Parts: sequence; structure tokens; C-alpha cells
Amino acid sequence: MKEKIDDSVLGNSTFGTRIARIIIAGGGTGGHIFPAIAIAKAIVRLQPQAQILFVGASGKMEMEKVPLAGFRIEGITIAGFNRSSLIKNIGLPFKLLKSFFQVSNIFKSFKPTAVIGVGGYSSFPVLRYAQAKGIDTFIHESNSYAGKSNKMLGKNATKIFVAIDGMNKFFPFNKIIQTGNPVRENIVNSKLSREEAILFFGLDPNKKTVLAIGGSLGAKSINEALAKGINEFEKNDLQLIWQTGKSYVEKGREVVNGKTNIWINDFITQMENAYGAADIVISRSGAMSIAELSVMKKPSMLVPFPFAAEDHQTVNAQRLVDKNAAIMITDSTAMEQLVSSVIDLSKNNKKQQELKENIGKLAVKNADEVIAQEILSVLNRSED
Repeated sequence: MKEKIDDSVLGNSTFGTRIARIIIAGGGTGGHIFPAIAIAKAIVRLQPQAQILFVGASGKMEMEKVPLAGFRIEGITIAGFNRSSLIKNIGLPFKLLKSFFQVSNIFKSFKPTAVIGVGGYSSFPVLRYAQAKGIDTFIHESNSYAGKSNKMLGKNATKIFVAIDGMNKFFPFNKIIQTGNPVRENIVNSKLSREEAILFFGLDPNKKTVLAIGGSLGAKSINEALAKGINEFEKNDLQLIWQTGKSYVEKGREVVNGKTNIWINDFITQMENAYGAADIVISRSGAMSIAELSVMKKPSMLVPFPFAAEDHQTVNAQRLVDKNAAIMITDSTAMEQLVSSVIDLSKNNKKQQELKENIGKLAVKNADEVIAQEILSVLNRSED
């Protein structure tokens, strides 16, 4: 049975007397889910009585990750447009129609005062419905190239939070607020020592440690390059913390069988430990990965996902390369160059320090609070 919120319930808050009831919609990848959770936590810090409900796509990773963060989530039947197989899109109109009925029921039960969209196709029916009902809607766009759902919804949004400048080519200029990207609270506030973090993975604090994270769903080129060059890590006295994603974890475990210098799993829940342990990071160059690497000031080897919309991951990576804040290896050359480049960097302490200092200059640590304050302020003005 869905929880119902009484409209007459009042609270004590800097941001007005009426309790905010906020739906956060979207997901599909960690790059959408973790910023959403960071925003939700910031809202609750500022208004402890606030009611938060997530809405995501049934069967996607948000249905697991959001409850682990302590928030309630409702799943809707929705799917994105499949560009590789048009025949798989036959049922899409029916799923979209069904999702609007599901969203209508969620709104009748929860009675939101605002809706936040963080990207991903599950955000579209939720924000579109809210806009039709005259409810304040807010968008967070983490990337340098706006997603399709966000672009379609931006015209009627109340405010649009973006990570970088120049996003007026996608959204109305007067609605944009440049905030940076929200980074998970446990990462921003981590006080772990390097030794504590490395011991968490059962590795040796006296050895240089490489962290490989191919995004929340894994990265084929990074995984295959590491598998091919796996013996080079031990030969060069390096340790590896390897997040494979679900699709590669069994193959990866076969490759590292018996190697005590390597920790491997499909997903790392406590990323503050992984970043704390890492001397060098191998990563995709999604906006959220870069935000976290900047906050943690990690020398990074970036391998952009080449099929991201408008190749925006390459744009993200090149921005850092131009500032001497990261090294970029293309997806197509990763198999031959990635491991050897990481080993070369591990032996160049001066370069590591340069990368560390320069990427640290790009860090934004309070984006979640800036976004939460703006949303609650808008709701407070609406109340007046």
C-alpha cells in the first residue's frame, strides 16, 4: 500500500512551513542515480521533514541502489528508444502510455510539490506529467551534451542545473544555473587514510595501487585491455582494484585466479575506499566520474566511451587533457596502449603530482547543497 502524505502536515524549516514533497525521477546508470541521491540527502539536511520519493524504470539499477541509500522508490514500465534494432521499439508506445497511467497513480498518492529529473528515459513521463499539472519541475544535466529527455523537458522546467557553461545551446538561458555536479556525500567527506582504504581490499599499503572503474555498468575495452595485460601489474610491483561490471566479472575472475595483488568484483559499493586506496585511476570520462576524480584529486587515465551522445565523453576528457589534468587513451587503442601507459605513469611521480594538482582545481564539493537550496527556495516563494 502506497504511503499518503497529508496536505495539512506542517514542519519547521528555514525554507518555509509546509513540508516539501519531492519526486526525483530518472536513472539507468550510476551517473544519473548517485547525483540524484546526493541531491535528495542535501534536501533532507536542509529540511529534515521533507518527503522524498524516487521514480525509476522497473528492473534497472536504481531499483537496487536507491533503497540501499535509505530512500523509497516506485518503478514504472518504461524503455528507451533502441537505435540498433528498430523492431524492438514496436512496444515502446504502449510502454510509454502505461507509464503515464502509473505516474498518474503515483502523483495522486504522493501529491508532490516539486519534481526533479536527473536524466534517463524514466524521467520523461514523470516530468511531462508534472508540467501538465503545473507542478514545479527541475532538471539536473550532468553532461556537456544534454540528453534527449532533458532537452524536450527544458522549455517548461522551472530551473535547470548544469555542470558547465555554454549549455544555453540546449536550454533557455534564463532558466540555467551552473552548479557543477553533485558528488556522493561519503566521497566528499571521506577521512579515510590511504592505508585504511587499501587494507579494506586486503592489499598491501606499501605497493602502488591502480583503480579501474569502467562506469557502473562496466567497460568492455577497459576490461579486455586489463585482462590482456594482467601479468604486467605483478611484474611492475603494482596492485589493481578492478570493478568489472556484471557482464565481465566471471571472465575477470578467471583471469586473476590466484593473483594476490588484484582485488576484483562487479561493483564497488563503498567507493570512498576505492578512491582512498588508489594512486592512479583508470576510468571512463562520464561527467560524474570526472566530478568524483576531481574531488578526490586522482591522477587519471581516461578512456572515453565512443558511442556516448555526440561523443561527449571525449569532449569531457579533452577538457581535462587541455588543462594537464588527465591523460586520455582512445577506446580503439586501449587494448594496445592502456596497461603500458598506466605502468609508465606509475613510474613518473612528477607527472602524477601535476595531474593531481590540476584535476583538484576543477573540484566542486557543494553542488548538491546549491541545488537543494535553490529548489527549496523556489518552493518557499511559491508558498508565499
